[in-house]
Amino acid sequence: MIHYLYVFLISMLPFIELRGAIPIGILQFDLNPLFVLIVAIIGNLIPVPFFLVFLEDIEKHLRKYPQIAKKMDCIFERTRRKSEDSVKRWEYLSLIIFVAIPLPGTGAWTGSLIAYLFGFEVKRAFFMILFGVIIAGIIVLLATLGADTFLL
Repeated sequence: MIHYLYVFLISMLPFIELRGAIPIGILQFDLNPLFVLIVAIIGNLIPVPFFLVFLEDIEKHLRKYPQIAKKMDCIFERTRRKSEDSVKRWEYLSLIIFVAIPLPGTGAWTGSLIAYLFGFEVKRAFFMILFGVIIAGIIVLLATLGADTFLL
């Protein structure tokens, strides 16, 4: 049971998210793949509503510190620059696709940041991120099961 808690907590971490939690749960802890998928999806989604709702307040507070504000400007500018064309063209669908791509830096945390930066409506953005997380989870699960079969 404790290993499912690890999967849950790992999936909440930025940059690692369920992309790291699922392989760890299956390959490292030898847990049930379906349960790992469900636990990882739930864990990955827990921070999203808080991030979507409170990011503006967090940004205002952090901007009081010049060094942090400068770093935030760099991150925000880079995020806008890399995703502006697709977001303008595809809007909410781009959010699903972006979050669903199981690569580092494309998960729920970054998807939430994109939703905030482009002014997406919170509830709708959450559901688009949810769909993306489910798709990413299935892709990572299948890749992990394939890797597990291949490695045996």
